[in-house]
Amino acid sequence: MHQTINRIILMKMPLLKTFLLLLCLLPLNSEARDEKQDKAFEKKVIKVLRAQVLKEAAWALVQEPETVTAAVAERSAGGRHDFYSEGDYWWPDPENQDGPYLQRDGMTNPDNFVAHREAMIRFSRIVGALASAYKITGDATYAKHAFRHLSAWFVDPETLMNPSLNFAQAIKGRVTGRGIGIIDTIHLMEVAQGVLVMENAPGVDQVIVDAIRNWFREYTIWLTTHPYGHEEMNWKNNHATCWAMQVASFARLTGDRQLLSFCRSRYKDILLPNQMATDGSFPLELARTKTYGYSLFNLDAMTMLVYLLSDSSYNLWEYTTPDGKSIQKGIAFLYPYVAQKSKWPFARDVMYWEHWPVAQPFLLFGAKELNHKAMFKTWKNLEHAPREAEIIRNLPIRNPLIWL
Repeated sequence: MHQTINRIILMKMPLLKTFLLLLCLLPLNSEARDEKQDKAFEKKVIKVLRAQVLKEAAWALVQEPETVTAAVAERSAGGRHDFYSEGDYWWPDPENQDGPYLQRDGMTNPDNFVAHREAMIRFSRIVGALASAYKITGDATYAKHAFRHLSAWFVDPETLMNPSLNFAQAIKGRVTGRGIGIIDTIHLMEVAQGVLVMENAPGVDQVIVDAIRNWFREYTIWLTTHPYGHEEMNWKNNHATCWAMQVASFARLTGDRQLLSFCRSRYKDILLPNQMATDGSFPLELARTKTYGYSLFNLDAMTMLVYLLSDSSYNLWEYTTPDGKSIQKGIAFLYPYVAQKSKWPFARDVMYWEHWPVAQPFLLFGAKELNHKAMFKTWKNLEHAPREAEIIRNLPIRNPLIWL
């Protein structure tokens, strides 16, 4: 009996070995196909953006570093190295000019202090352009110049910014800073990603790279422990989405797997269920005075969050809540109104209506992950280099090449 069984096993061994070999090869073949598709997609994006990237990088190469220390904020309660900004929608009381400011939702006060935010956006623009050009050309000149700016912001004790945000979006006569001011540092996301793209370029000082990584490590600790960080994390609308998006981006640079896992849970258990309606819209954004712009902004942020947190072990692109909410449903809801804005069924934005949409990140990354050719074409034909400050403020992902 045992001899018969042994003979059968011996006869089956070649087939068994072949089967096991095929099982081992299948994931590799699948990964190879995915990599081939990713490279092909990246080439398509480069073809669209190459001229713009090289032009922007040429501009960036002649820019000198300028950090928060270059502009003094007289109303700031912080010091020279502290980032400071003021709430956009707060205005002087017409009946008491020296009294506490009053809110006018959606209406930007042009007299508020924005120099630090503008400096950070400029910094993001420089690093994003140089990292994109380095990725296209492999020329280390771009990386070396980028690290001059990175060192000024994060390493040089004379010019660095403190890794905290205690004085952001202050309101005259009311508060010296607020948790919702954390949204201002969404423009550091492409800075962090730029470091990942360029850190191993020839001539880059790894001591500087480690110091920059440590700055972001300290900032994520502040974001996750300070009361302002907790306040922003628990906000009900796009602010909470942007908190998670930032933390995920910075945690990728610092290699903090625990924080990445936390952000995944936050997306699945809090953000998606509580912010999205079953039709894919965002009711809290639709209740604002800029229904269109805020809907675009939140979908961009949520799409980037899904993109940042998805890998071979966690595919959030496929995740659906028990009541049917998913990032795919959010994209499906909003995309038709980007392709044909005139069909938007809600109130027009009180400001900047005519400036939207631009080449929204959700279009590109949605097209990539969902293999949506029409969406890619829509992204391709929209504006890739907006100049209106309000649009740039709400468009932190302006250099998609560095994310691919």
